[in-house]
Amino acid sequence: MKKLYTKALIAVTAISAILYSCGKDDAEEYIPLPESPVVLDPEAEPHPKLSDYHFFEGELKNLEPAYGVLPYDLNSSLFTDYALKKRFIWMPAGQTAHYTTDGQVPDFPVGTVLIKNFYYENTLPNNTTIIIETRLLIKKAAGWHMANYVWNDAQTEAELNTTGGTKEITWMHNGVEDSVDYKIPTHNQCMQCHAQNDIEMPIGPKPQNINKMYAYADGSMNQLARWKQFGYLDTYPQQILSTVNWEDTAQPLELRVRSYLDVNCAHCHTQGADCGYTPMDLAFANSITPENLGICREPVDFVSGREEYIVSGQETANSLMYWRMNNTIQAEMMPPLGRVTIHTEGVQLIEEWINAMESPCP
Repeated sequence: MKKLYTKALIAVTAISAILYSCGKDDAEEYIPLPESPVVLDPEAEPHPKLSDYHFFEGELKNLEPAYGVLPYDLNSSLFTDYALKKRFIWMPAGQTAHYTTDGQVPDFPVGTVLIKNFYYENTLPNNTTIIIETRLLIKKAAGWHMANYVWNDAQTEAELNTTGGTKEITWMHNGVEDSVDYKIPTHNQCMQCHAQNDIEMPIGPKPQNINKMYAYADGSMNQLARWKQFGYLDTYPQQILSTVNWEDTAQPLELRVRSYLDVNCAHCHTQGADCGYTPMDLAFANSITPENLGICREPVDFVSGREEYIVSGQETANSLMYWRMNNTIQAEMMPPLGRVTIHTEGVQLIEEWINAMESPCP
């Protein structure tokens, strides 16, 4: 699925000058610039079916992007019960996003669509790939609008859904059979994570998160450079304070932790967000300080009766962050949405980080 914009991209890069041949057949030799087949009126209601947008070529379930629909990825991905993601972005012709800061999404033009597909591979009994939902964020004149599409069992179409639901999935996870009752969010639940100062907005495509190489069909390239090359981004600084892949053990432990907390927790635990009142700020640029990571900070919103601090060095049993992540009780777990299972590897990361601290809190 590493295809980029279809074969038309190669045509674009090959015809930076207008191509004509000499002679009477000049008009027949003209190669026009490709056009995106995407159908979108950002001010209209969302289409009832995913296929109505023409984001993808061929069989819909293959998620092969049409021209102008660019795939992208994040340094670290949000955990949603081990579901995998395929992300794409599309903008209207001639429109460009503007860089703001490393830790904020670019100023996207009206008509931009962010496309995120949630799926599982190796599902049983037939070892197939099942796409559960495709979430769209559409930039309207008044701001971002969310539209969620739930796929049918035949994997031939996804229909607009606002009420959420549950999908039972059984799959082979790291060679072991696993299962989950995957929760499809309602519109209001999406708002709980995708709102800052009561304004809907994207979370993932910040320069700090997409400043990485991507294996496109025509070779690997930095994603920010590709967006600029294609006209989707005006400019960006040469040096960007970037997150890392939290699974990359070659990276410093605290940098991995801060990257994990940024993508999984900061959309709530930062200024202006749903849990911005808590005594920490987990946005990557702000979590450089121990206080914003919750180290030796007393919780103000939840006390289980055992933990004195949000994070206490060398004491997972005395660290509320660890306890809430290692929990599946709805009223007690964190994050409270987007999962019904424990992210075992994420909990292990936090445990390793806490145990590596020099001393407990006083």
